[in-house]
Amino acid sequence: MKFVIVTGLSGAGKSMAVNALEDIGFFCIDNIPVALLPRIVDFALQGENQLNRVAVVMDVRGVRSSEQLEQALSDLDARKFEYEILFLDANDAVIQRRYKETRRQHPITISEKLPITEAIARERRLLQPLRARAQYVIDTSLLNTAQNKERVCSLFLDHGESPMALTVVSFGFKYGLPQEADLVLDVRCLPNPFYVPELKNLTGLDQEVVDYVMAAPESQELLRRYESMLESALPLYVKEGKSQLMIAVGCTGGKHRSITFARKIGGFCEKLGYEPSVQHRDAKRTL
Repeated sequence: MKFVIVTGLSGAGKSMAVNALEDIGFFCIDNIPVALLPRIVDFALQGENQLNRVAVVMDVRGVRSSEQLEQALSDLDARKFEYEILFLDANDAVIQRRYKETRRQHPITISEKLPITEAIARERRLLQPLRARAQYVIDTSLLNTAQNKERVCSLFLDHGESPMALTVVSFGFKYGLPQEADLVLDVRCLPNPFYVPELKNLTGLDQEVVDYVMAAPESQELLRRYESMLESALPLYVKEGKSQLMIAVGCTGGKHRSITFARKIGGFCEKLGYEPSVQHRDAKRTL
């Protein structure tokens, strides 16, 4: 099991980090008191729960003293429980600016009525044991949200695992566009097997239809151009921090050309290192 303690200064980007971890399959728990950390570990290890990836947010809201924090971490060490600490940091000026922009108050300002400069300084002292033990420290002062997410994903994704969930869906334009589509590829310009009697009642899941569609030179060229576009565009979506992307491939009825191309594009994306889910929305329609 991979167990990550997400911590750091208030306003440094912990919420964004948790969102990024959730997008790559972590079970996340926000704002846990230090005293509950051993119970969370026990829960995660129980047979009926047995979570593979867990991230807990532990920050100044649930920490009363640095000594309490040290004790909790020492208890985990004594149990030989393996965990990693991700510490989000930023310089004081950036944190003050972020609080000013959001018009929110620092947690210590609320609880102890301290000015924000003193609240930040006190928070740094309180969380020093976590920072000293952290395997990963990210200074978000100069990072935007997408860059921050990309950094977090790169730290905790398994080798070869894509940070973006990719779906390729075939559909028929006559039944409407998939509402969730991010990219729509139109293949209605290609030869239509519907007008070939022996292929009319088959679909792009049948090899005879695939062979017919792909035998046309224009089909080969269109597929090449779509693949070239996706090879350039998909990494840009990942870099921008997009966690999921749907590519919709449409023909008239959603049975022949669109299914053929959706399968081809899904296979191409898999070769690029993604793990696409290929779906055929209208394959079983009878009208």
